[in-house]
Amino acid sequence: MINPRLHNVHISGIRVIAGLAEKDPDVINLTMGQPDFPTPEYIKEAGVKAIQNNMTAYTNTAGMIELREAASRYMNRKYGFSYRAEDEILITSGASQGIDLALRTILEEGSEVIIPAPFFPSYEPGTTLSGAVPVYIDTAPNGFKVNADMIKEKLTDKTRCVILSYPSNPTGRTLSEQEIYDIADLLKDKNVYVLSDEIYSELLYDKQHFSIGSIPEMKEKSIILNGLSKSHAMTGWRLGMAMAPAKIISEMTKLQLYSTTCASSISQYAALEALTKETGDLDSMQSEYKKRRDYMYDRLIKMGLKVSKPEGAFYIFPSIKEFGYQSMDFALKLLEEEKVAVVPGDAFSRYGEGYIRISYASSMEKLSEGADRLERFVKRTVTV
Repeated sequence: MINPRLHNVHISGIRVIAGLAEKDPDVINLTMGQPDFPTPEYIKEAGVKAIQNNMTAYTNTAGMIELREAASRYMNRKYGFSYRAEDEILITSGASQGIDLALRTILEEGSEVIIPAPFFPSYEPGTTLSGAVPVYIDTAPNGFKVNADMIKEKLTDKTRCVILSYPSNPTGRTLSEQEIYDIADLLKDKNVYVLSDEIYSELLYDKQHFSIGSIPEMKEKSIILNGLSKSHAMTGWRLGMAMAPAKIISEMTKLQLYSTTCASSISQYAALEALTKETGDLDSMQSEYKKRRDYMYDRLIKMGLKVSKPEGAFYIFPSIKEFGYQSMDFALKLLEEEKVAVVPGDAFSRYGEGYIRISYASSMEKLSEGADRLERFVKRTVTV
């Protein structure tokens, strides 16, 4: 008497390895995709003030209007697109909830969803639990970057949605402005939505983020997801933003009403401060992530591992194919022998097999020790 669609939904490999790592204090844990920085003080103070002032009641289901107005201004200033606060923005309990609400809104039985792989684990169950069919694109041959030609090959008359995620989790690769325009040119005249997960948009190191939502022809067919978890070190506050045409936001808001009612009021007041008061905290965090990215990339290259240099987020995705292990076996063996926790690539679909994801959202001290241990493991590991 369980929904049969749940039978093929499994706990993410990220959580499996992270759970094992938590049991041993000597483990260098490089699994979790969350900043090691604390939430900036001015944001925390806004949350505390909201509690002290008894701002603890339900808000509007779509989110406080002043927060939606701040989000509209912030996104326009950062990425050049304009969504109306009153009916084109929904405040969600994290971007992950936004994924779920969006897919349940636009999908129906038999719809097809094109998903570039490897991919964040929520996309597949969000698709299948809606009765839709995931259609995968293997991006590894193109350096883990999807392009218009690859999407075109997968389009059918059943295609309802194309999911874009850039910068990408797990690879850290992103798409250029021209690549986004090419995808827009392909899709602008088709009855297909784009679900664009841009949660890592603030964490780009060598270029500016370009959102597909800023292309006028795509606004009516795009659902843009963003949030404060990664950029503002607010993972536990669970605060996301969905931006889309009013007809889509209206339906997503219905779903939110009957699932969570609204996002946490405390988190909303903290987010309002985050979006209206800019300090140097974000720049300093981004600068530190870039140093860590460069350090881990150089260390992996010196170990002889094949890896594409990430342009954003805080992940790096080296190949382990030469060692002959399945990615889960490699991760478990590394954890057992050297007490380093990484995520097996197959946590991000079968197209991630043969790789591991390393999160560099940890201190340089931990990254250095983790890299030393990984290097020892690599040097003595032979093909089985």
